[in-house]
Amino acid sequence: MTTVVVADDQDLVRSGLRLVLEARGMDVVGEAADGRQAVDVVRRTRADVVLMDIRMPGLDGIAATRELTRLDGPTRVLMLTTYDLDEYVYGALCAGAAGFLLKATPPDRLVEGIRTVAAGEALLAPALTRRLIEEHVRRPPPTSGVPAAVRELTERERQVLELVARGLTNEDIARTLFIAEVTVKTHVNRILAKLGLRGRVQAVVLAYETGLIIPGEARR
Repeated sequence: MTTVVVADDQDLVRSGLRLVLEARGMDVVGEAADGRQAVDVVRRTRADVVLMDIRMPGLDGIAATRELTRLDGPTRVLMLTTYDLDEYVYGALCAGAAGFLLKATPPDRLVEGIRTVAAGEALLAPALTRRLIEEHVRRPPPTSGVPAAVRELTERERQVLELVARGLTNEDIARTLFIAEVTVKTHVNRILAKLGLRGRVQAVVLAYETGLIIPGEARR
């Protein structure tokens, strides 16, 4: 059973999310009304996923996400936001969040998203996420070229990184490259380790920022 922590400053929202998730077989192991509480609850429960509101008093969702990703624990962060153009979401993705969903997301889609994130995948499928990244990555690649860490990737690893940046799942990448899905997972893990990244979303951001992927290409 997937374990979840719900972090939101509104009591009614937390209660509603708990009801929705528990009715669909998930175990809500904790709640938090602000980012500091969220970090403390996650440290104690080591939940699979924390649903993190972005705007909270005190320590906000982005700062809390940054703290949690530094812990190098098992918990994955799934951001919840009210507006699809929330200027803070990009910062959350860079901080190590595995993805984000709108609070208006239908219950079944929310549960599907939690399970996707808990399984180690990034929630990048919605065009909204891709557009958000592209809107914020406007600067050209560094004049020094591709970072040394990226140059150290093998040709196959760079292929996998490019496909990850285009929003493909491990299953999609396996079909595209005619390799086993377990092999894709191995490549992804090696890529993250070599680049010192927390998760797939950070890999996507890096692929755009270094010019490995040009804004607009991911839609092809």
